[in-house]
Amino acid sequence: MAKTISDASVEEAQANASERRAKGEFVRGVSGFRSVLGQDADFPAEPGRYHLFVALNCPWCHRVTLARNVLGLQGSITMDVAFPNRTDEGDPEGPNNWEFAPDRHASLTGAPFAECTSETATGENFRLVRQIYRAEGSEERSVPILYDKKTKRIVSNESAEIIRMLNRQAGPLGSSTTDTDRPDLYPMDQAIRDDIDDLNDLIYRTINNGAYKAGFSSDQAVYANAFQAYFETLAALETRLAENDRPFLTGDKFTEADLRLFPTLYRHDPVYYVRMKLNGARILDYPHLWRWLCRVYALPGVAASNSLDHCRQGYFGRSWNKVVPLGPMRPLPYPEAYRHPELA
Repeated sequence: MAKTISDASVEEAQANASERRAKGEFVRGVSGFRSVLGQDADFPAEPGRYHLFVALNCPWCHRVTLARNVLGLQGSITMDVAFPNRTDEGDPEGPNNWEFAPDRHASLTGAPFAECTSETATGENFRLVRQIYRAEGSEERSVPILYDKKTKRIVSNESAEIIRMLNRQAGPLGSSTTDTDRPDLYPMDQAIRDDIDDLNDLIYRTINNGAYKAGFSSDQAVYANAFQAYFETLAALETRLAENDRPFLTGDKFTEADLRLFPTLYRHDPVYYVRMKLNGARILDYPHLWRWLCRVYALPGVAASNSLDHCRQGYFGRSWNKVVPLGPMRPLPYPEAYRHPELA
């Protein structure tokens, strides 16, 4: 099946991946389920048929929950939410499995997360995401997953392609918003598409995946290169937004490029600054990027698409001592700070 988006903005090159990992570099794997909703005959675009499996701390899932919300698909695409920490060595299925555990307590709060659910789409009440894949003969274990409740099959587990499918098929899928009121994340205008594609490539390599290169690689040189590229891109995006004080990355309209940048920058100040060792600057230190971040956060459905408590628990709960920081508290606690563009 042909992919809907260029590889460079979707997945990392896999050349010599084993050797690179052995040397300490974080190398992201490739998603194996790549059907196209609305194009493949097995997966027609129908309201109420599809389901998402996500974890709110995962930025790749955040892309998908953002798309679901801004496109008005909350009522027509159901969703299950995994606990933000994966299983550990004491689990019967072993470590690093996403788990549906609505009663599991978070160390951050001492209570369950209200957003976490059981698994409701397969009819099997699976405990682990891994079991959803095993039902199709796969050993993958990642989220997000776009799932067909009618055929009990995985449509796609590549977030970049899922958001574009949802955008293209929002009307047939049962969006609650009209074509006029709903944002078009990938407009037909070829010049805008070219701009989005270029931004997606840069943002994926240096920001989305770059944050993981910095935070999860154990080689100092790999970390340093990722750190430098990350902040060079932030500076370039700051300059872009400063041009004519444009509200969004491609101009006056919120597009896929903004959607793909948002999950990383949303996490930067309260999580990535420490956890990913990206302490060169805060987003608050970039006035145009900060106001952009607040502008996107204020869009309908965006604030409800995620939870910083899940992010804090998910990232720091996997650190060596599993202690979750309580801050930052100045100039305001997050995410409340995102309601205040005047802070920059």
